[in-house]
Amino acid sequence: MSITITTTYGNAHNVSDTNPAHVTSCNAYRLPLVGTIAPGNPGYEDMVEMLRENGHDTRPEGYGLIFLESEEFSATYFGSIEQIEQYKRDNIDGTATFDPSQGVMYAKWPHGKGWDAFIPRTFWNVQARGALADGVGLVTAFAHTEIPGAEVIVYEFEGKWLPDSEPKQMVTYHCTACHLDTFHDSGHVHENTGPDSRRWAARQARQHIISAHRHGVGDKSSACRPSDGEMLRVVNAVARDMWGTQGNALPDTDDAYCATKGPCSLIRELRAGVRPPVYRA
Repeated sequence: MSITITTTYGNAHNVSDTNPAHVTSCNAYRLPLVGTIAPGNPGYEDMVEMLRENGHDTRPEGYGLIFLESEEFSATYFGSIEQIEQYKRDNIDGTATFDPSQGVMYAKWPHGKGWDAFIPRTFWNVQARGALADGVGLVTAFAHTEIPGAEVIVYEFEGKWLPDSEPKQMVTYHCTACHLDTFHDSGHVHENTGPDSRRWAARQARQHIISAHRHGVGDKSSACRPSDGEMLRVVNAVARDMWGTQGNALPDTDDAYCATKGPCSLIRELRAGVRPPVYRA
């Protein structure tokens, strides 16, 4: 299957030749975290085990680290402590570059013992960079291949798993062709803990588009299946019967409901630069 998934804004990403949902690199990264580790640091032996396994543990004094991130990809650079300290001095104005040939680059940010305590929780939308709040905002969006003007949008937001639970930082995607609320589709809303969370949400957004391209919109085998207000009509009919009213309790189309009470309402606020209320509060 040949398909081109177009990013409607943001950074162009490259994908696998055999799997258009699998991002392998991108054109530009930002560097949200820079640091160093040395023998004696908590968890150091566990942190360098990945280097040892690949024959890259060549600096007994320790390592300088640069964590790279894009909307859908992440990488970790291991270099000399001296190189990274020099980079930090040169980057006071935010314009410094570094030479990756001096060290070694690994795809993704590491996880596990040592690393989980060392790497803080990060978000794509950061208030210090002008975002509404940390972890609240759009991440990326893709043009729908089958419905002109529709998009599949990846976004960070504040939501609740249950009405009486504490708000969490979350990430998911929303398709403006079918208006599926991913809260009701298991496994498509993720706690927003770092680049892997956002990468996975974007991967699922790409898979949604691929499914629509392969099976069409509305087919029973497609992930993109507008319900055409079927459930809303049922709820409205029950409400009219219970309350003895003539009008509808809810908008009677999926796009109207989504625009007022669903993900589209949240995305509209994000695009307008307004912090939305906690979703499902």
